[in-house]
Amino acid sequence: MELTMLWYLVPSVIMFICGVYGFITRHNLIAILLSLELMLNAADLNFVVFNRFLFPGAMEGMFFTLFSIGIAAAETAIAVAIVVNIYRAIGNTDINEIKKMRF
Repeated sequence: MELTMLWYLVPSVIMFICGVYGFITRHNLIAILLSLELMLNAADLNFVVFNRFLFPGAMEGMFFTLFSIGIAAAETAIAVAIVVNIYRAIGNTDINEIKKMRF
């Protein structure tokens, strides 16, 4: 049985939808960050799949994926540093408590 593009895109869509749902519904900053990473991983999977099936000899999708992973790692490091500073200032990472810091 030959694996078509659909076998790879369906899990990617499910990952992205789970990430969007978690991003919208969570109140904890760490959970929101994990949901964002899930969405980025779904996009990385799409880069690789489209590269493999549409342009099998090219490596652009792989390079985009590596670049995206590097950007995601930098974004995660900065976000974790911000979350740690917020936790030190407030004592929790609830979004509703952070909104109170503005006033």
